[in-house]
Amino acid sequence: MSQMHIVVCIKQVPDSAQIRVHPVTNTIMRQGVPTIINPCDLFSLEEALRWRDRLGGEVTVLTMGPPTAAESLRKALAFGADRAVLLTDRYFAGSDTLATSFALTQAIAKVSDMWGAPDLVFCGKQTIDGDTAQVGPGIASRLGLNQLTYVASIASIDQEAGTIEAERRAEGGVQVLSTRLPALVTMLEGSNEMRRGSMASALAAATAEIVTWSAADAGIEDLTKCGLRGSPTVVKKVFAPLARSEKAEQIAAARRPTDEIAAELMETIFARQPAIESDLMRFASGQ
Repeated sequence: MSQMHIVVCIKQVPDSAQIRVHPVTNTIMRQGVPTIINPCDLFSLEEALRWRDRLGGEVTVLTMGPPTAAESLRKALAFGADRAVLLTDRYFAGSDTLATSFALTQAIAKVSDMWGAPDLVFCGKQTIDGDTAQVGPGIASRLGLNQLTYVASIASIDQEAGTIEAERRAEGGVQVLSTRLPALVTMLEGSNEMRRGSMASALAAATAEIVTWSAADAGIEDLTKCGLRGSPTVVKKVFAPLARSEKAEQIAAARRPTDEIAAELMETIFARQPAIESDLMRFASGQ
């Protein structure tokens, strides 16, 4: 039985808690803002490491970004990833989700040539700086991979049969889906808990080689599909939402029965949102 090769796509993003919007240009001010690994990507990384530990194999972490994105790759290595690849080139500047998925697809193809085709490609559900959830499915479409999105947990991976079974969160509940490998999986937040990483991994990550590829190194020939030239998306304005003026309503709960508090709370909600009450009554009646 061959060992698994898993590729995890991560992104270095500005810490959303400290993002500011320029009052005149309405653009995000990134100067001086610390960067982190996109939180949803950490759930995918942990899931990949868990299955690597269970089935054997290697985890390759891939990102596209400026040279400083190597810091996030080193953190991934410190968590236990086996290899890190940075795709960086001025031609990638200004990429939207279409151009990003194209460049990452080309890089994954190069990864396949060098270390073997991946059995699984993991991505986070979405990034906190874009919130589109489009890059993962875009990669799957370009590579012809089966895709499982919004995955809450992976129940099993059968290497001999070449199948994966996962629980996917949907509007109507939870779907249990099975598909063939190779596949792409996007993980939901809260699906696992990121490990701390060993001291040995942390020390190795500090001096590890970050494989760095330009567009040419990754075999990208059509540069019109990269960066701004390959990005049909146009952002007209970025703005911070206005603070809400109304204050939260408080319900006194001291020395009161729980059912009485619940009844008052539901009455308040129904008074403000009558549609909720009618929907609940219709649901309760089975209509």
